[in-house]
Amino acid sequence: MAEGSYHHGNLRSALLEQAEVVLARSGVAGLSLRGLARDLGVSHAAPTRHFRDRQAVLDALVVTGFTDLNRRMRAAAGTSGSVEERLGELGRVYVRFATERAALLGLMFAAKHEEDPGEELQRLGHLSLEIAAGLLAEAQQAGVVRPGDPVRLAQVAFSAVHGLAALAVGGLLDDTPVDEATDLMLEVLLTGLRVPR
Repeated sequence: MAEGSYHHGNLRSALLEQAEVVLARSGVAGLSLRGLARDLGVSHAAPTRHFRDRQAVLDALVVTGFTDLNRRMRAAAGTSGSVEERLGELGRVYVRFATERAALLGLMFAAKHEEDPGEELQRLGHLSLEIAAGLLAEAQQAGVVRPGDPVRLAQVAFSAVHGLAALAVGGLLDDTPVDEATDLMLEVLLTGLRVPR
């Protein structure tokens, strides 16, 4: 982020935006309050008005990451269209987030699996699954998706979309474009979720 590219009073959000850039470029080890201050052209003490230390920045990144992912997923689940179309869009939203913000997603999952992640993080970390399970339950009521525990079905669906995203981030899709691979994965997944004939 260029010096002075944030408005007065928005230093906290500017610090988080820059922290995500640094995270993607250099990992957690490359992140420091001093470095963020330098990148934004503010005094070394300025970030401490918002974050006591690097861990506080990382914690805030995780919360904002889950909040954004959940917002995107809720929007996809609530769009117009058939329930199958919305399920497909839910998968696309997740793959886009996971591939465009891979370093952040990695941090989010690491924090979620800490020994004591805290109530807010537990709630935010489970909300994506709840959104997917809610849409699958709606699809079951419409007779589109097979019977079964919607949470378990959502876990299976997440394993497919997350797995594809991990392959994409790792450069393991060879020459297959991510969007094309995503469409094929969703076609196979949705076929498997349909009520058996």
